[in-house]
Amino acid sequence: MTGSTRLSNCYILGVAGGSGSGKTYFAQELHKALGDKCSVIVYQDNFYIDQSHRFDKDGGAVNFDHPDSLELSLLAKCLGELKTGNPTKIPVYDFVTHKRKQETIHIPATKIIIVDGILIFHPDYLRAQFDEMIFFDTPEILRFERRLERDVKERGRTVEGVKDQFVKQVKPMHDEFVEPSKAFANTIIKDLGDYHEHFDLYKNKLLSRLSC
Repeated sequence: MTGSTRLSNCYILGVAGGSGSGKTYFAQELHKALGDKCSVIVYQDNFYIDQSHRFDKDGGAVNFDHPDSLELSLLAKCLGELKTGNPTKIPVYDFVTHKRKQETIHIPATKIIIVDGILIFHPDYLRAQFDEMIFFDTPEILRFERRLERDVKERGRTVEGVKDQFVKQVKPMHDEFVEPSKAFANTIIKDLGDYHEHFDLYKNKLLSRLSC
């Protein structure tokens, strides 16, 4: 699944799965192994639309797990720019104020682009940007526990708000949009079983592509 015009040896890897599935840790560890000179991570979460005018309360009416909450077409555009060897700029979303900030993040066109997100395999126009796709198939209880810890510690959320959001939005959206996208993955990783085997496989595979 490649574009018609692309940077020589540019490889775009998508890493998806439910919130708390282990995909972000995998992407970050892979990026560390490859190094900043040869790789970069693009996070789906940067592409949330501004929700500040609609946000009512923690775990409230705004559904952050529906594809319409994200500007996925902009993500596809940015990946297309990187694919042609051009740097791009991606937005910044503030999870405390739920605003899209004025500043942007400069993303260089490195040889390996790692894309992390729960919904990146949902739209066909975004799937078309990936050379390979990995999906983390992790038990729901473990995903919830990880999300609870992350959102309370890193995003200033309340325990009650996280639980309410998971039941009303995260689980239904996972079942409707995230889980079905597993069918498009080249590799499915069972987080509790074969994580290290697949990490070593992809690390070695990507390192072999580099001549930085």
